[in-house]
Amino acid sequence: MLHRRELRLRRHRRVRKRVAGTAERPRLNVFRSSRHMYAQVIDDARGHTVAAASTLDRELRGALGSTATVEAARRVGELVARRALERGVASVVFDRGGYLYHGRVAAVAEGARKAGLQF
Repeated sequence: MLHRRELRLRRHRRVRKRVAGTAERPRLNVFRSSRHMYAQVIDDARGHTVAAASTLDRELRGALGSTATVEAARRVGELVARRALERGVASVVFDRGGYLYHGRVAAVAEGARKAGLQF
């Protein structure tokens, strides 16, 4: 029997066959742990992370009560979008990392859209 993590990684590999970030349109990747949210904007052609944010960032750490909430995830999305826009990235392709587009994962995407990133 496969565990939940193995099933998520299978879904993630299946999605990554089709989703790849370019210099013009990098990939916005999301990772969700039980306590934190992480987001990265990745240029897969060069193998470089253009921008990153998480609930562990100093900008967010003090302002958040709990780091495992939808509100915290939305703030991570806004922060990663702001950092990506500063580096000249206006459009991304969303990589949900094998997670369902629901709850904290959807909140990261909505926060990034609200801050100005195009999906």
